[in-house]
Amino acid sequence: MSTPRVVSVHDWQRALDVLRVKEKAATRARDALAAERRRLPMVRIERQYTFEGPHGEQKALADLFDGRRQLLLYHFMFGPSQDAGCPGCSMFIDQIGPPQHLNARDASFVIVSRAPIAKIERYRQRMGWTLPWYSSFGTTFSRDFGLGLTEPDPTKMQDGEDFGLSVFLHDGGEAYRTYFTNRRGVEGLNVWTLLDLLPFGRQETWEDSPPGCPQTPPYGWWRRHDEYGR
Repeated sequence: MSTPRVVSVHDWQRALDVLRVKEKAATRARDALAAERRRLPMVRIERQYTFEGPHGEQKALADLFDGRRQLLLYHFMFGPSQDAGCPGCSMFIDQIGPPQHLNARDASFVIVSRAPIAKIERYRQRMGWTLPWYSSFGTTFSRDFGLGLTEPDPTKMQDGEDFGLSVFLHDGGEAYRTYFTNRRGVEGLNVWTLLDLLPFGRQETWEDSPPGCPQTPPYGWWRRHDEYGR
């Protein structure tokens, strides 16, 4: 293995300072992209979909918002013929922490797969996850959103299904799709970058957001995940 050269603390700091300029430029460019994302046009969801919950309850798409205006929906690769979820999707969900931080900014996070709910529940319990996970089994939801193939391709997809993250807004009794990402657009997501994908963003006063977006001073809304609502 070829390792970087060894230098003095002074030379290391000087090289780090040069790199930091590029890092800050990348951060500003990411902020500008987030501002542009908040101004993307959106698509009204015309079709009615039904999702099955862990206790057999039937949910409409509007129900998945759980009373909030924004929704992050992860399309998890887990098809009807599979007995376990996709390893890559599982690695991603392992990194999603308590949803209370997202909830505090008027956003819900749910998982949806085509596998029957009984398989989903067995796997969810195996993984120790508590995030809401619903089945779209028997519906065209995945295919309609560009994530389900008519015929499975085992060289590319698991059980004919792809993965990705859709963002929705609930407004005036209607649901709208505002954003979508997949592939490497998913791998860097965390609570901050997930907020950046939402129509309202982080809702902090420093952000460049459309007029009327809710905003509060930065840092002031932060809480430990068991302190929200006190």
